[in-house]
Amino acid sequence: MGRLQRTLSNISEEEIDNGRIGIVAGSIEYPNQPALVGRAALRTGSDHVRTFVPDPIYEIVAGQDPNLLVDRYAGEQFEESAVERTREIGEWADALVIGPGLVDADPEAVCEAIDTVDVPMVVDALALEPSLDADLSNAVLTPSDAEVGPVRDEYGSLDEFTTETGAVVALTGDVDEIVADGERLENETGTSAMTVAGTGDTMVGIVASLLGQEMDRREAAELGAWILGKSGELATADHGPGVVATDVIERIPDTIR
Repeated sequence: MGRLQRTLSNISEEEIDNGRIGIVAGSIEYPNQPALVGRAALRTGSDHVRTFVPDPIYEIVAGQDPNLLVDRYAGEQFEESAVERTREIGEWADALVIGPGLVDADPEAVCEAIDTVDVPMVVDALALEPSLDADLSNAVLTPSDAEVGPVRDEYGSLDEFTTETGAVVALTGDVDEIVADGERLENETGTSAMTVAGTGDTMVGIVASLLGQEMDRREAAELGAWILGKSGELATADHGPGVVATDVIERIPDTIR
């Protein structure tokens, strides 16, 4: 924990105003995920957060938080036509998120988008399975226990997956695990109340922000899980079993301080 505390101190004292984050996320079924991820990134210290969402939910996302920049693509699903703009956002950003709430996205378009972006990225939720055909050597994957099946089916284990692809995995569940280069460690912060919807999106935003502040992927995943869990502990102390994801997000600055 000593190394994490030193890293946390560096963020709070030196790097809290750094980084641009791009977020490719959201759908008609899940219009709130882009804002949750974006708010978490902002509270972790990112300067600018730009969400890239399907046109039907543009006004919903744009109206949720005046601190977010919002861009849109035509249609209801992420398709080939949105890949070029994703590349442009990747050129603007210091780190990119793809996947939260990205229902019915074209798998080939998701794979191409990941391959065309050079900055570190967080791959989450519905982009996880399509990403297995992409270059993940610059990625952190953030599956839940319910989402990790395709990775294990194809590679046998997360240890083997990270060794072969160079990806880092932050697996969320009863006990969060970080897997990198075939090695595992567990995160011990958090509470049972954090099974509430939206905490996975919060984790994504935190990790993306740390990547955007030029943190190493393994360390960003490890520290991101710790910040999420500790923020959840603080929020649960305030709200008990009624804690929600936005409560956790609002306690991120207290955790970093």
